[in-house]
Parts: sequence; structure tokens; C-alpha cells
Amino acid sequence: MKISCVILTMGNRVAELNRAVESALNQIDGDVEVVIVGNGADVPTVSATPPEGSAAVVKSIRLDQNTGIPAGRNRGVEECSGDVVLFLDDDGWYANPKVVAHVRDRFATEPDLAVISFRVMDPDGGIGQRRHVPRLRAGDPQRSSPVTTFLGGASAIRRSAFLQVGGLPERFFYAHEETDLAWRLLGEGYRIEYDAETVMYHPQVPPTRHTEFYRLNARNRVWLARRNLPWPLAFLYLTNWVVLTVVRERASGGPLKAWFTGFFEGLRTPAGERRPMAWRTAWRMVKLGRPPIV
Repeated sequence: MKISCVILTMGNRVAELNRAVESALNQIDGDVEVVIVGNGADVPTVSATPPEGSAAVVKSIRLDQNTGIPAGRNRGVEECSGDVVLFLDDDGWYANPKVVAHVRDRFATEPDLAVISFRVMDPDGGIGQRRHVPRLRAGDPQRSSPVTTFLGGASAIRRSAFLQVGGLPERFFYAHEETDLAWRLLGEGYRIEYDAETVMYHPQVPPTRHTEFYRLNARNRVWLARRNLPWPLAFLYLTNWVVLTVVRERASGGPLKAWFTGFFEGLRTPAGERRPMAWRTAWRMVKLGRPPIV
């Protein structure tokens, strides 16, 4: 089973990119095909090279403009030849050289497994961020479990399943594109797992560092519901998130205003093809501990 690794870069973190590539190339029995995607930027020259005797390779492509995370990753997958594709942030790296061997074994023996979401650890020993454990009960990051979404930059995906459901929704640009993909995979009967044994290091950086975080987060959440949920569940889902956001951000006028700007943008702009999940898929998500209303 061949493994590929897609790394997006804006070309502005050369040392970090080199570290990421090196961690993918130096996997034991890995022979990883690394595809670096310059998202509207030239791909920097990296010094990392495959170990002697390895069949690993490094390829790069340049996109003319920053097309966003989902489109960039989709282009990377198109360039891959692997049966399984790893997505790795350019400022992240694998904690040990056995990650790929573990991933390969799991995908080879579990044909209904579509995605593995990795455990993300702070390289400086911090406690980590709650959002890095993609389930409601996130208190124990060392516990593996089935989940209903995953972390895009710390994951491994069965390429055939990815292509079967159409890849990541490119119009999202950033935020919730993984959940859109995950819900469609669940609808096709696949499993998604948070696997605490697959560890990736990543600096502690809040998503709010992106200036458009609140707007895109809200807009894409509306698109997510409009594209994937039966209308009664879509109403409950969006009502829930309006209430949660007002409670969480009521003391911060700027972020709350940006969030509602994105929310109404999501209501009035095209969300893309609507393919509402079956009620049995929604029930399956309830049994997995994450009903599609929160």
C-alpha cells in the first residue's frame, strides 16, 4: 500500500517546511511520496532528501494564486499516486518514524476505514488545544475513538474514498471543509478514527490568528448545514451555533460582528450542491457521540 503526503505552503516558512518534509521522508519502511503545493507562491528549495536506498520522492507544484486550503489539498491529491494520502501542515512534523507504518497497517487491514485523525502535541510540552481532539469529550487526548470529523492538517485519508465523495469543498477556502468531507464519507458507510498512536507535533497557535477566521467560520458552518443536513436538522444545528457563539463571544463586539456577517453571507450566497445525509447517517452520528446539531 503506497503512501503519499501533501504539504501546503505559502513559501514563507522554509525551515519549518524542510522539517516537515524530512519527517515524512525518514519514516521507517515509508517510501513516502511527498507532494509540496505552493498555494499562490513558489515552492522553496528544501534540503531534505530521501534516505539512501529509499523509494521516497519529493515533487512540487505551484498554483498561480492562493486557492484556499481545500482546493490546494485537492490539487495535491490529484498529483499523488498513493493509496493513502497524509495531509501535513508545513509547520508540523511527525513525532516518530513509525507513523507511516502504523497508518499503512491500519488501512490495509480495515477496508471501511476512510480517515485517521492524528493526535496533535505541543512540541514545548503544553497541554494542547481542545479542538485538536475532534469529539465532544476531549478531556483525554490519549484515548482513541471513532469520530465524526477530523483535523485536516494532521490526518491520513484513503484516496479512493476521498475521490469517491468528491474531495474537499473548494468554495469553503478555509474552515469546516474537513467536516463536510467527513459527513459525506459517513454517509457512504466509512469509518473515521481519532488514533492517539499517530502523533504529530505542531506549535500552539490559535485559529483566530487568521483575520477572516470568524467570518469564514460562520459562513462555512451555514454552507455545511445547507449542503449536508435535512432541513429540520439544519435549523437545529444553526440555531445551536448562534446561541453558543453569542454566549462565548458576547463580551467581544468585533468577533461577534464578524461572525454574524459571515452567518448571513452563508444564508444568501450559493453553498454548492445539496446532498442531504440520510436519517440513518444522522442516527449513526448520534450513536458515535456527536449528533449533527452541535
